[in-house]
Amino acid sequence: MNAIIVTNKDAGLAGMKLVEAPQPSPAINDVIVQVFAASITGDELSWPSTWTDRAGVDRTPSIPGHELAGVVTALGYGTTGLFVGQRVFGLQDWYRNGSLAEYVAIEARNLAPLPDDADFNDGNALVMPGLTAWQGLFDHGQLQAGQRALVHGAAGIVGSMAVQLARDAGAHVVGTGRSNHREEALGFGANEFIDLEREALENISQVDLVFDVIGGDVAKRSLALIRPGGKFITIAGPIEEQARGVQNIDFVVEADRSQLIEIVKRLREGRLKTNAGSVVTLEDAVATYNSAGQLKGKTIVRVRQ
Repeated sequence: MNAIIVTNKDAGLAGMKLVEAPQPSPAINDVIVQVFAASITGDELSWPSTWTDRAGVDRTPSIPGHELAGVVTALGYGTTGLFVGQRVFGLQDWYRNGSLAEYVAIEARNLAPLPDDADFNDGNALVMPGLTAWQGLFDHGQLQAGQRALVHGAAGIVGSMAVQLARDAGAHVVGTGRSNHREEALGFGANEFIDLEREALENISQVDLVFDVIGGDVAKRSLALIRPGGKFITIAGPIEEQARGVQNIDFVVEADRSQLIEIVKRLREGRLKTNAGSVVTLEDAVATYNSAGQLKGKTIVRVRQ
């Protein structure tokens, strides 16, 4: 099969290569998925799991990409809940070869059925952003209708999903970003927008929850905006600063079939939209990821037409 591999941590995206690789075989409770759409996360090549196994042993060459949508082509021993020919989407384990390939072996529990009226590209674009936003807002943040949520990076890949899910849950959403992101953030459903380049973050009325994807000084300053009993939720790494009565939570997203089912349901009902950018072929993916300038939205690799 064709696959993109990485072998050198120091090379970053420039070290990606399209090669011919062996097709994977399913382990117990695995399925083989023929990949139709895939993508990688921006900082994925800096994760230790891209380069070593859980014991710290080098596992290169490795195939990056943990988000995927495709069709089940084979079942491993003991696999239940899925069938050959089923359309699926989901999140690959961090320590296994990923989705930038024509086929991937993945645990069945990490996948959810993709309805026939949901496009493979959209299914793929929902996975990481949707699960991250859902788990941050509801599992860790316990966001309720009527509460106020501050979402940093509201026009970004994850932030835009958090804005939509929070607004859909009945929260009042304040989004932040650069000045040129205002219309996008409002279009995703933010009730208010704060331009971090020109407006004072401290002017925001108190909120019940901060969903942070930025870290650094913005994250630290946000603590003072949270009312006692509120929560600071981040995926940008833990911060040492504390605020009285505020819970700081740094988390890593996990695969969850039931949550994926709920997220794609909202897409089909028109309550949610993806923040997808360019769609490229597997053959063009390396050049696209290495292109000059910042890529807009989630870049989708269309592995199979």
